[in-house]
Amino acid sequence: MRVLVAALMGGIVMFIWGAVAHMALGLGNVGMHQPVAEDTVLASLRPGLGDQTGVYIVPSVDPAKMSDKAVMEAYSAKTKTSPYAFIVYMPQGEDLSDMSGQLPRQWASDTLSALALAFVMGLAAFSFMTRLSIALAASVFAWLSTLVPYWNWYRFPTNFTLAALIEQVIGWLLAGAVMAWWLGRGVQRSRL
Repeated sequence: MRVLVAALMGGIVMFIWGAVAHMALGLGNVGMHQPVAEDTVLASLRPGLGDQTGVYIVPSVDPAKMSDKAVMEAYSAKTKTSPYAFIVYMPQGEDLSDMSGQLPRQWASDTLSALALAFVMGLAAFSFMTRLSIALAASVFAWLSTLVPYWNWYRFPTNFTLAALIEQVIGWLLAGAVMAWWLGRGVQRSRL
């Protein structure tokens, strides 16, 4: 039960920190820019990408043709002179100002992440600092295993990637401190 309570507490702290990090500090917008001609870009998406929701990379090459030397030479030449874009595409659109679905999903994600972390933190009678170190290691692990590959392979901006590190480390240190305190408190009470 103490792990579940720690997870709920950690999820709430991380959710609140995420709001502060994005809304007050702007960490979620680092590296993002407004298009110079948004309507021109939007008008080109459906004719260029079609009607299938998904992730697109342009310029692109058909994976089935990657063993064809001529295709890869042409692709290499094209990528040297063409702009690059990583596009999350939804042809049907969606009201991006309505966060009524995203906020509960974010809270659930934060809480499930906190549950996994609380489980590890609660495995043994660790000290507060050891539990906090586990939270720090988990945040750096998550960043290294997710955001750094996006930076490396999909060319996510460096400042965006570093801002995500700051957000994750601070958030999980805050949530980890609350969780470590709670988990340690539970161990002390059970010893009495």
